Amino acid sequence: MHYRIIDKNIKVYLTTTLFTDELFHLTNKNRNFLSKWLPWIDSIKEPNDTNSFILSQLENLKNMKSLHQTIFYKERIVGVLAYNSMENKTGIIGYWLAEEFNGKGIMTKCVEDLIEQGFSYYKLEKVEIRCAKENTKSQAIPKKLNMKMERTIKDAEKLNGKLYDHLVYSIDKNSFYLLKS
Repeated sequence: MHYRIIDKNIKVYLTTTLFTDELFHLTNKNRNFLSKWLPWIDSIKEPNDTNSFILSQLENLKNMKSLHQTIFYKERIVGVLAYNSMENKTGIIGYWLAEEFNGKGIMTKCVEDLIEQGFSYYKLEKVEIRCAKENTKSQAIPKKLNMKMERTIKDAEKLNGKLYDHLVYSIDKNSFYLLKS
């Protein structure tokens, strides 16, 4: 099974249906926490919804449209991250982490590794992260990774009856490797 070791406690695996039940239960347990920023949460009502999503992501990977990974911390599933889109040599990253694992630097390390994968294996030239303007916790990740705030998308997403602007952070391949050297 495809996986990458991030550090002694963190691994990311290609998301497969083997993770269906545990991912569903983690999503369900964190439903209130996640619903503030993730519009899809209400569509996940039972394990089969998670399984269907995973199957669609595996099909997208086969067609090189997206890449979905599951994050393990100390051998437990704690969240996910993905290239929600990999088109026109640009990858758009999305992620979520269970509430109890926020603030440990897990996601920043995983996103940095995903960016590396995008440039090295998927031949991307640019990576973006889009965060709601009010979601300062999510914005902390691209800021820590020295991504630049490129633009604002007005009324990008409707959540809980409210429209939110998205800030688009980006980094290109050359800048990423220059910062790493």
